[in-house]
Amino acid sequence: MMETGSGETARTASLLKEKLLQRAPEHGKYPMDIEGLGEETVELLYENGLVHDVADLYDLKAGQLAELPRLGEKSADNIIRSIRGSVEVPFRRVLFGLGIRFVGETTAKYLAEHFRSLDAVMRATREELVEADEVGGRIADAIIEYFAEEDNLRIIRRLRAAGLQFEAEARRLASEALAGRRFAGPGKFTRSRDGMKELIELHGGRNLAAVSGSVDYLVAGDKMGPAKLKKAEKLGVRIISEEEFIAMIEGGGPVEKAAQQELF
Repeated sequence: MMETGSGETARTASLLKEKLLQRAPEHGKYPMDIEGLGEETVELLYENGLVHDVADLYDLKAGQLAELPRLGEKSADNIIRSIRGSVEVPFRRVLFGLGIRFVGETTAKYLAEHFRSLDAVMRATREELVEADEVGGRIADAIIEYFAEEDNLRIIRRLRAAGLQFEAEARRLASEALAGRRFAGPGKFTRSRDGMKELIELHGGRNLAAVSGSVDYLVAGDKMGPAKLKKAEKLGVRIISEEEFIAMIEGGGPVEKAAQQELF
C-alpha cells in the first residue's frame, strides 16, 4: 500500500479524484459514466497503488478490487463491468473526462461538434480553436498546453488502446447542399441560433464562431453588430440574408455576387 501521510501524497490523491470524478454541474453525472466509482473507491484505489491516472482504470482486474477493504467480489465485478462499458461513452464526454483546464461539459460538446475527433483537436492551432463556439483565447491556450505535456499524451495513447471513443459519430445529413462551406451567423434570426447551427450541419456545412478569413458566408441576422459586418466586408466574406441562406439549402447552389451586392 502507498504511504498517504505526507501532504504531497494527499494533494496528489485529491487532484486524481478531481479529475476522475468531475461532474457536469447541471446533471450531477460523471463524464465517463462509471457506476460504483465514487470518491471513497477512487481514494481506496489510489492508496493501494492501483490507480494514478484515468488510464489506469482500464488496466484494473476484478481480483485486484475484490481484495480491497469494503469491496467484495460482487462490487468488484460490477465496477469492472462498468469500466468496460464506459468505452461506449460518446466522444464529447471522453473529451470532458480528460480534465483539460477550463473545458467543462458544454465546451467539450462544442469542441467535439466542431472538430469531430480528438486528433483534430490536438492538431488545431490557437486560431483554429477559437473558431469553435465558447472557445476563447484562455481556453485555447489551456488546450494547447494540455496536449504539449508528454504525460497527457501517454494517457491518451493508453485510452486509445483501451478503445475509448475519440471520434464523434457520423451525422446523418439531410442533404449536401452546404458541403464544404463554412458559415458564421451573428445577429437574430427567425429560428434560434442553435436551430441555425443545426440546419447548417444537417446540410453538410460547418459552423464557425467568429468572423474570419476562414468563413465563406456570413449570414446576417437582425441587430448584427456593425463591426462584424465591416470585418466581413474587409475580408471579402460573402454576406447573405437568412432568406438567401434558406434558398441555398433548397436550391443547393451558391449565392451569386450580384445578389449579395444588392443587399447592402
